[in-house]
Amino acid sequence: MNQQAKKVRVLVVDDSALMRKLIPQMLEASPSIEVVGTAMDGTFCLKKIEELHPDVITLDLQMPGMNGIDTLKEIMRRNPLPVIVVSSHSTEGASVTFKALGLGAFDFVTKPQDATTHMGDTESELIAKIKAAAECKVVRPGRLMGAPARPEKISARKSPRPTKLIAIGISTGGPQALEFLLAQLPPDFPGSIVIVQHMPEGFTDMFARRLDEICSLRVKEAQSGDILQAGRVLVCPGSRHIRVKRLTMGDVVVLSDEARVNGHRPSVDVLFGSVGEEFGKDAIALLMTGMGDDGAEGLGAVKKAGGITIAQSEDSCVVFGMPKAAIERGYATRVVALEVLASTLQALCSREEFDPPRAGKAVRAGS
Repeated sequence: MNQQAKKVRVLVVDDSALMRKLIPQMLEASPSIEVVGTAMDGTFCLKKIEELHPDVITLDLQMPGMNGIDTLKEIMRRNPLPVIVVSSHSTEGASVTFKALGLGAFDFVTKPQDATTHMGDTESELIAKIKAAAECKVVRPGRLMGAPARPEKISARKSPRPTKLIAIGISTGGPQALEFLLAQLPPDFPGSIVIVQHMPEGFTDMFARRLDEICSLRVKEAQSGDILQAGRVLVCPGSRHIRVKRLTMGDVVVLSDEARVNGHRPSVDVLFGSVGEEFGKDAIALLMTGMGDDGAEGLGAVKKAGGITIAQSEDSCVVFGMPKAAIERGYATRVVALEVLASTLQALCSREEFDPPRAGKAVRAGS
């Protein structure tokens, strides 16, 4: 019966002959994936799409002739398909990757520094993302409202203590969802936000800078000792864990290099676990779009400690894995659509007290 199951048809697009050989070899490890063809540039890619009708495309962005960005635009214009970007591990690579995500790419993986000997780290990630991409809703450009180009900001608060701490865990589909969410929060937002976005080292700093440019809040990549302030957003660096700590001098974040948790570093469970311990009822934990179940148990810890727990609704997620895991375990007290998350957070942070709903079904908003 398993042999009868429909395989995910993949088209591999890369100007490197080596990568056009190595990526299909990696994907052979999964019996549910079939590489139906390869293309060396964007022009050939568009022709192969018409001929082969792939389910998912892996796309190199830095190609001669029709580059990856122009190719992605054409794919989304003609017949949108899930596209996974295969990105170089560089500042230039990170910049163009975020541009691709904004144009509707599903997700990205990074090319290893030595492609001939270190493809194993990429293999399992790429296979998992291809399988998720085949089942997802394609994110079309413009589906989420854009942010103002130059939002007004206000200076840092004198008081280091916000009304609430909002901890956000997010993965696949995260960059676009976070841009949409944070752009709607006002500069005088009374809460402090800490984010774990599953993303490799070298990409999170640029991601934080991008968020800072498009929203009214002050956003930066976190450093150990950074103080939690109202109106400030801290993004955990790739390949590090982040925890929160309450001190008499002020509430701070602490970074560490401990082992991966749930296969991730940073891990949402690590952040949420510390949020439950340190902030309890003064915390809001929000689990958003992403694969797997990282953050589900952490959300349960925040709920047990008396905090507010929110899961993004299925219809507004690119991938429902992480929120679904928390909802099924009964850890989400609210299920909220992306479109109304900002107003929900604003309302919750403006309230002095919060009376969580009784045990049972989670409250749904905006679904």
